[in-house]
Amino acid sequence: ELVIDDKPLKDILRCLYYPDSPYEFSVLPAEILGQVYEQFLAKVITLTAGHHARVEDKPEVKKAGGVFYTPAYIVDYIVKQTVGKLLEGRSVTLYKTKPPKLDRPLRVLDPACGSGSFLLGAYQLLLDWYRDYYANHDPQAWAKAKHPTIYQCPRTGWRLTIGERKRILLDHIFGVDIDTQAVEVTKLSLLLRVLEGEKDLVLFHNERALPDLASNIRCGNSLIAPDFYKDQQLMMFDEEERYRINAFDWHAEFPAVFKDGGFDAVIGNPPYVRQEELGDSKTYYGRRFKTYSATADIYITFIEQGIRLLRPAGQFGMIVSNKWLRAAYGTRLREFLGGSLTIHQLVDFAGLPVFPTATVRTIVLLCQATAQTSHGVRYSPPMSLEDFRHLRDASDIDRHVAKMSYEIKPECLPSSGWSLTDMGVQNIIRKFVGHGVPLVDYLGQRPYRGIITGLNKAFIISHDSRKRFVSECPACSELLHPLVVGRDLRRYKLDYRKEYLLVTPIGVAIDKYPPVLRHLQAFKNELEKRWDKGHHWWELRPCDYYDSFTKPKIIYPDIATSCRFVLDRHGYFGTNTIYFIPRGDLFLLGILNSKAAFLYFKTTCAGLEGSGSTYLRFFGQYMETFPVPPTDTKHDSHHKRREAVIQFVEGMLRLHEDLSGARTPNEQETLQRQIAATDAQIDQLVYELYGLTANEIKIVEGTSQ
Repeated sequence: ELVIDDKPLKDILRCLYYPDSPYEFSVLPAEILGQVYEQFLAKVITLTAGHHARVEDKPEVKKAGGVFYTPAYIVDYIVKQTVGKLLEGRSVTLYKTKPPKLDRPLRVLDPACGSGSFLLGAYQLLLDWYRDYYANHDPQAWAKAKHPTIYQCPRTGWRLTIGERKRILLDHIFGVDIDTQAVEVTKLSLLLRVLEGEKDLVLFHNERALPDLASNIRCGNSLIAPDFYKDQQLMMFDEEERYRINAFDWHAEFPAVFKDGGFDAVIGNPPYVRQEELGDSKTYYGRRFKTYSATADIYITFIEQGIRLLRPAGQFGMIVSNKWLRAAYGTRLREFLGGSLTIHQLVDFAGLPVFPTATVRTIVLLCQATAQTSHGVRYSPPMSLEDFRHLRDASDIDRHVAKMSYEIKPECLPSSGWSLTDMGVQNIIRKFVGHGVPLVDYLGQRPYRGIITGLNKAFIISHDSRKRFVSECPACSELLHPLVVGRDLRRYKLDYRKEYLLVTPIGVAIDKYPPVLRHLQAFKNELEKRWDKGHHWWELRPCDYYDSFTKPKIIYPDIATSCRFVLDRHGYFGTNTIYFIPRGDLFLLGILNSKAAFLYFKTTCAGLEGSGSTYLRFFGQYMETFPVPPTDTKHDSHHKRREAVIQFVEGMLRLHEDLSGARTPNEQETLQRQIAATDAQIDQLVYELYGLTANEIKIVEGTSQ
């Protein structure tokens, strides 16, 4: 225990206040203090072996990538769309607890409250609502009542009394966080809001100044209940482990709330922690939550838990990652949302920097615990970056939603993945699917992935190293193959950087290649620890399609901002950043590089964010289901268009080859114009193959920009 004498403590405290401190904390809004404290929540002080204090991020903060304070405009928008909706058309008497027979109070919860920004937003909305109600409904009567709720201030008009502000806080605001410091910061922020703008005379007039929030803001694990210890010996967990788990019994901690059926509104910004980081808790989550997936982020579980905590007709609003909309791990969440409630609005921010230091694609999910209706979901696509930069408050989001949102039909919301484009684009995608054949059926197989080495630095060999190996042992050339990775691939061309992949399949006689063996021995410890390896430490994992790398194929990167499919006739190998179609199909190459294909992928592929761009994931289900247009040779028109696409693609390959060798700007410009013209001709043929109308072509051309 640390014991501090009164005198130094008194000096420290004195220095925090005017006139010794340069800061006047009484004029700082509670939100600003909350942001300051929230940064400190991420830190922990440790002592080094040399007895030096070191401030570093907490382990859970490192896993989540940092602390991200939710901007006020997001908080206010979510609060307005949840708590605000519940207050519409209501009167004060409905929410007064005295006399208790009248009705229960409206109760708002943030299950991961952090420094309390969402609870502060909800509390402020309630303060304003009560004040306006009293001021507009016989204010003198409210002011002269036995327990006055308002008083008149000469400068600011009607104000809520301290007693009423405390009652509103205790009746309506609830929060939980696993971090004890976060709980204390939330309490402090709320108490500061109680006192905001009041003078000493008003504060301490015959009443206790501050309420006790111990029953409202609780410390615990919002996702783990005491049944975590079921079938386990409680004493097997030491004190530190039990503190880390911090199991939380919602019904025992908030008995009055659940006697009335649950919370009226659940709001917040849940943490972002990958399931891999959850250790032993994963088994429990899998048993307890319908939406659990071994590859999902924990925010998925927070959504389910928040909805479970709602009473019937309760409102839910959170800002979360938008990856669950299409990703495979979001399947169970999509099923859960589709079957248990009504989604009012999805406000997509995609890659806009809502959290400037994070690369998460965000969306606001607003829904209600009522039976699903036959109506679809209102969806608001991301605003432009310029509009986002001018975003000031929740009303700006309101205007964007009113102007840009549209309804997504229920048939576009299957559990396999939600398509959130407007009806025009949806109709085009349906036409693609109706006219085409899934790629996996067209090929008769799935695309192949590049080789997973488990340790690229050991298996990717430079040009100079290859020369050295082959000079000493010519047989080494048998194991060294020209290599391309995702960043080398462009539309119709690749940039080979003279690197090689060392391919050591199962059963390779490594002793025949002494330079290779010596090279690998330098990485032996790391190679032995790989999951992805063969029977011996120097071998690659099993692969049945090594031969396919040496044959003509279409290669493409697993992550890209646009369609970048390229024909390979030179036998390049690739690592796990590429996929390939084991066929030198020029018709298919032209289709995959077309504007129509880009619209399809942009609509259906999961996305990542980075460097201000949206990166699409070209793998698995997204590629396998791509609809290849008809190629039936019995239909003369289909056959002619197919042959024309092949001819134009052959011309495109020659033009790109010529462009690589062009020396003068004039030459380059001429070739680029020819490439653009050839592209346009291929696009037109693809539109015809899919049977698009002139209006549909305009939509494709517009969305491909």
